[in-house]
Amino acid sequence: MEFFQLRCSDESGSSRIFHGKDCAARARVIITIALRVRVFRMGVWQLSEAASARRLLMPARETEAIILKTFPLGEADRLVSFLGRSSGRVRGVASGARRLKNRYGSTLEVLSHVQIWYVEKETRELVRIQQAELLESFHKAQSNYGLSTGLAVISEIAELILPEHEVSEAMFRLILLATREVERTGDWALPLSYFAFWTVRLGGWLPRFDRCAACGTPFGTKPAFYDAHQSGLFCEICRRAGMKPLHHEARILAERFASERLDRIDYQMSLQASARELREASLGWIENHLEKRLKTRELLETT
Repeated sequence: MEFFQLRCSDESGSSRIFHGKDCAARARVIITIALRVRVFRMGVWQLSEAASARRLLMPARETEAIILKTFPLGEADRLVSFLGRSSGRVRGVASGARRLKNRYGSTLEVLSHVQIWYVEKETRELVRIQQAELLESFHKAQSNYGLSTGLAVISEIAELILPEHEVSEAMFRLILLATREVERTGDWALPLSYFAFWTVRLGGWLPRFDRCAACGTPFGTKPAFYDAHQSGLFCEICRRAGMKPLHHEARILAERFASERLDRIDYQMSLQASARELREASLGWIENHLEKRLKTRELLETT
C-alpha cells in the first residue's frame, strides 16, 4: 500500500519529503496529548467542585451563648460578639439583622442568653450566624436606661478581658448570674460590685486583703489604701498621696463575695457604701490590667 508524499521547505530553504504515515503518527501523538490535558482539566474541576460542595455542606456549630456586643455592619447586617459556653468569645456576622423584619428579633440584645447556630470557616476570621433562639430574656434591664448602664459595664469588661476562642465556664456563669440579679432586683449596684470583684479574682489580679503589700503589717480593723495605677493594698504608713481608702467593712464584704453566691446575699442599706468602695477598687484593678479606662464607667456616674 502506497502513501502520499508531502514536500515542504525548512528554514534553510532546503526541501524535505514527509510520508503520509509520518503525518498520521504525529497526529496520533497530538491527539493523545490533547486528551490527557482534557482529562487533567476535568480532574482539577471535579476536585474544585468537591471542595465547594464540602464548604456548602459544612455543618453549623451550636452553643449556648451570651451576646456581648453588636456593631452595625453595612446597610443591613450586624457584627456580633458573643461568649459561647463551648466555644469561648467569637465574632460573627448576622446577615439582615438591621432590617425591620429579620429572623433574629430581640435575641441580639446586649447580654441576652441565647442558643446560637453558626458556620465557621478556617479561611475567615468572622463566623456566619445562621440562627439564634432566646433562652432567657432580660427585657426589663435592657429597656431601662439606669439598669442598662450596669449591663453595659459588664459587657465591656467581658469583651475586653476574654481572649477569642478560649472557653471560660467560670466567666460565663458569672456574667449570667450578675445579669439575672440586675433583672430580678432592679438594681445594678451589688451585682456589678460582685461581678467586678470576681473578675479580678478569676484574672489573678486580686491583692491580699489582710496585710500591707509593702511592709506586711496586718490591717486589722483599720482602713487599707489602694491606687488604680498599681496593684496591692497599703497601710496608713506606706500609703502614698492620692490613694483611696478601702475600709474594714468593704473587706468583710469581699470575704462574703468569695464564699457566697450573689443571689443569696441580702442587699441592705448598710452595704451600699462598702459595695461602692469594693466596686471602685475592683474596676480600678481591671483598668490597671487593661491599661485603659473603661468607657462605660463614666455612665455609672450619671445614674
